[in-house]
Amino acid sequence: MSVIRRIGAALGLVSGPPAWPPPGLEAGAASRRLRAFLPARQHINMLLQQAGPTVLARARWLVRNNPYAANAVECFAANAVGAGIVPALRGGIRPETRSAAMALWERWTDDADAEQGTDLYGLQRRVARELFIAGECFIRLRPRRPEDGLAVPMQLELLPTEMLPADENRALGGGAMIRAGIEFDPIGRRRAYWFWRRHPNDLSPVAAPQEKVRVPANEVLHIVDPVEGQQIRGLSRFAPAMVRLFLLDQYDDAELERKKTAAMFSAFVTRPAMEPAFMGEGPADEQGIALAGLQPGTMQMLAPGEDIRFASPADVGQSFEAFQYRSLLAIAAALGLPYYAMSGDMVRANYSNTRAAMVEIRRRIEAFQHGVLVFQMCRPVWRAWLVAARMSGALDLDPAEWAMLDPPEWRPPKWEWVDPLKDMQAEALAVARGFKARSDVIAAQGYDAEEVDRRIAADRARERDLGLAFEGGTPLAPVDPDEERPANNNRREEEP
Repeated sequence: MSVIRRIGAALGLVSGPPAWPPPGLEAGAASRRLRAFLPARQHINMLLQQAGPTVLARARWLVRNNPYAANAVECFAANAVGAGIVPALRGGIRPETRSAAMALWERWTDDADAEQGTDLYGLQRRVARELFIAGECFIRLRPRRPEDGLAVPMQLELLPTEMLPADENRALGGGAMIRAGIEFDPIGRRRAYWFWRRHPNDLSPVAAPQEKVRVPANEVLHIVDPVEGQQIRGLSRFAPAMVRLFLLDQYDDAELERKKTAAMFSAFVTRPAMEPAFMGEGPADEQGIALAGLQPGTMQMLAPGEDIRFASPADVGQSFEAFQYRSLLAIAAALGLPYYAMSGDMVRANYSNTRAAMVEIRRRIEAFQHGVLVFQMCRPVWRAWLVAARMSGALDLDPAEWAMLDPPEWRPPKWEWVDPLKDMQAEALAVARGFKARSDVIAAQGYDAEEVDRRIAADRARERDLGLAFEGGTPLAPVDPDEERPANNNRREEEP
């Protein structure tokens, strides 16, 4: 059949069967181009059990050795947690109760870390880093004795994902089972976790013998950001960028070594015989090759037959910068971070694209904050803290007040914009036109509206007492003790 006839048959213009029936979905075709595209069909749990430890080890290696990977982790943690995601008690609670509860909470945050290396908000940052590197981490709720001297007798122990063996799988009878170190009851609820007593890769000679410990599920917070349904263990965020990061690091290292080696050679001398010395030629090296040195201002006459050629090492080429940019752009996209934040390259940054990038990362980070950190860590820790505070008597409240303390509103740190003046003007306009509450603007800045109002009122009263003015007007008159209001408050009297 001729080519024209084949095309006509395929288009239905001539009779006869089409020469190449087009597939219903090209992505599912087995054509020559896609013949080698045969992805694994296993569920994510099977893939993690097979390759999870290797992926995790490579991710940790990259963070320890690759500058872009290290910067990506720090960028993510700084945006997700910053100085901390703090609780704010809702309205309806007596001010005395709110003050007592928040004062006790602030004292306990310094005692929260079982390792005593940071406070609660530092633990939040470490959790965010672990979620980026390993895709998961564990927090064990540790009750303490009253004589330990803690504000509330409870601490948090952060356990890395290696502490829970992914190869621990067995049936327990009656429908219960252990999958990837997690014990499930017959209806699929988590019942316990089987942790190593110490890190499996800690080979210290003074460490205790290794064994597994069963910890009830109500004492463990499994913080994980799953990527698929029914996923029970975490996957590193470096997984889609890992190969490219490693190969690009090798390429950069090879290019740097090539330039260093080329820079070691300054000139090459050729001559027909070895008899005459050249330019103060020194002794031979260990290979028997004579070396010559140059002095500033040297003028050397060459003997007949001698020639000198100066080294001119090849440059990296004009495509090096473009290749690096495109490679890092793909890595940043895989990690879910803006290019400039991951690479530190602000050359291509301007107001418009920086703001657009910040809006995008803000949406992603907010989803992570409220869907993972707040839901899986902050809320359970607050509930466990309330129970410990009530059982220990550290906070004495009536039953109605205890019920009102949970749940608080969790407020992440405020977002810094590229042009704060324009954003604050937009917020002020939205409040003035009634499109937004002033308390929402204050909350977005990471502050409590009631506390801000009390501080503003206290500042205004102190300004009146001292006769201060900070808005361009004349100084305020001091308060007359015989009057209910200041003698002159710098406000125009209302006309009758």
